[in-house]
Amino acid sequence: MSPQPAARGPQRRQRGRGRSDTGARLLAAIPAIAFALFIVSRGGLVFTIALIALGIIAMGELFHMMGRVRPAALAGFLALVGMCLAALYGDQYQVLLVLVAAVPVTFVLTLLRPRREHLSWAIAVVLLGVVWIALPMAHAVLLRGLPHGGGLMLDVLIGTFLNDTCAYFAGRAWGTRPIAPRISPNKTLEGFLGGVVGGTFFFWLFAIAYQHDWFKGPDALLIGFCVALVAPLGDLFESALKRDLDVKDAGRFFGAHGGVLDRLDGVLFTVVVAYYVSRAVLG
Repeated sequence: MSPQPAARGPQRRQRGRGRSDTGARLLAAIPAIAFALFIVSRGGLVFTIALIALGIIAMGELFHMMGRVRPAALAGFLALVGMCLAALYGDQYQVLLVLVAAVPVTFVLTLLRPRREHLSWAIAVVLLGVVWIALPMAHAVLLRGLPHGGGLMLDVLIGTFLNDTCAYFAGRAWGTRPIAPRISPNKTLEGFLGGVVGGTFFFWLFAIAYQHDWFKGPDALLIGFCVALVAPLGDLFESALKRDLDVKDAGRFFGAHGGVLDRLDGVLFTVVVAYYVSRAVLG
């Protein structure tokens, strides 16, 4: 029997698995999209409480991955709650005040642990969670509180997640040059460029299609470009941590699709950039 049909069989099954995996990811994304639309549309305290809940889960995933140094998780959770509430009822200056206060609070709660081993590393892990997770969550609250903040927040989510989608398909179609082979071997220069172009375009398209009465095209292009440019850095940042800690996924909140950190790694970078660029561009 000719070996040619046998060689094609595994390829057909592999392509089938790829389509099945893509379909499963889309199905898993539907509840998350509905949840995001709900909390963004409500804004205010509902949005803030939802972000605090997501932030606590994300911080828990980080502290679990680095559990050998026994970080004082309570210090990180308190900083998260304080920074998000400061963003809701105050402004970036109150957020900064809570961030500064988080340092001595983390030190004191770390000292209160039953054992004193790895004290320096334990403090560093908590402060990493505060800066990497709590600070962006507070900036999401600040962004939502801007005039037309609901539309801006949706734009950022669309630009971030479609950046990842466009990068995935561009990388599969044309990717040949890895950009970070030691961190994430599958990420290529072609995929990165495809993601930047796609993320910028879809940010601009949504802004112009649904927010044209207050959002100018050049402004949307500039903010969308900044969002799409920084989104891959968030992905690489988390990938570098996971590779260093030798873990595949940060958690199992989304089942086979990973944890909250795995889904929001890009957003934790883009929401901060979007807030400051929007303030500069839109006034």
